[in-house]
Amino acid sequence: MISNNEWSLAVLVERGGVYYDVPGASPKELVAGVIGLMPPLEAVAPGELHRQIMEREALVSTGIGRGIALPHPRNPVLAGTDAQPLVAIAFPVMPIDWNTHDGSKVHTVFLIISASAKQHLDTLSKINFLCQKEIFRSLIETRVSKKEIIAAIKEAEDSWVK
Repeated sequence: MISNNEWSLAVLVERGGVYYDVPGASPKELVAGVIGLMPPLEAVAPGELHRQIMEREALVSTGIGRGIALPHPRNPVLAGTDAQPLVAIAFPVMPIDWNTHDGSKVHTVFLIISASAKQHLDTLSKINFLCQKEIFRSLIETRVSKKEIIAAIKEAEDSWVK
């Protein structure tokens, strides 16, 4: 069952954490704040992780619209290591201009740290799918608890395997 899968989005978020009122007035500041709150990654130093995420951001904004951004390094930074992939969800103190295609300010950030290109694409796909659902968007817009977010993700993932 997918909920026991190491690539389960619920597992990735449980591993990465959910953070509220993260300070930062720009994507660069917010990403630095989230990296500082996440569990440390032995495979990559925080400064190097930040550099790689901001290099990717410089190519094209990871703000997908509707107040959501999906920052991530261009290449899977955990490839070839024993480190576990993760997704950290962050709610900025104030919405941030993230250069989204729809002009919306970002209220929810999914910071994605992957172990392979395939796992990265799988994670992006799941987040994108969930964020298209009004019920899930309302949960993140109202900043429900980590427990409620993970429960909603698990419920969605369980429905995908039926």
